Amino acid sequence: MAITKEKQQSVADLKEKLVATKGAVLTNYRGLTVAQDTKLRRKLREAGVEYRVFKNTLTRIAAKEAGIEGLDPYLEGPTAIAMSSTDPVAPAKVISDFVKENKLQTLEVKAGLVEGKVIDANGVKSLSNLPAREVLIAQVLAGMQAPIAGFVNVLSGTMRNLVYALDAVRQQKESA
Repeated sequence: MAITKEKQQSVADLKEKLVATKGAVLTNYRGLTVAQDTKLRRKLREAGVEYRVFKNTLTRIAAKEAGIEGLDPYLEGPTAIAMSSTDPVAPAKVISDFVKENKLQTLEVKAGLVEGKVIDANGVKSLSNLPAREVLIAQVLAGMQAPIAGFVNVLSGTMRNLVYALDAVRQQKESA
């Protein structure tokens, strides 16, 4: 079977995207209406996620060239891939939220990719339950700030006790 230049270029492009992606979700989009698909694509685009349909054969070749193993079993039937090169959680979160909002049984999550590692549908679900990146950063910063705030309180407590002691000495001298 001869591979055309066009197909070689598609494989090269997809390989590049798979290598660069932080997070991806593979879905079976069969059963979505055009309106639902358009709405999903809009939400993904707003989150900075690329959503495209690739031929399974080309995806297999690109994944193999990218060094991603374990994707083959999920490449059956119609497959669309939502990929983000910046946020590993975004594709999973947007798709899961979309399924919940629209009460869809038709949009099936097949698998996912996180930093080049394949995860199953349950892994994607767990990933989608993580808080947003900004929330996680805020939690880490709060954790780092708590000991510093405690230390400041301890120091200010010592200073406060010194002021109370000096005030008590002043009152004692005034009464004497």
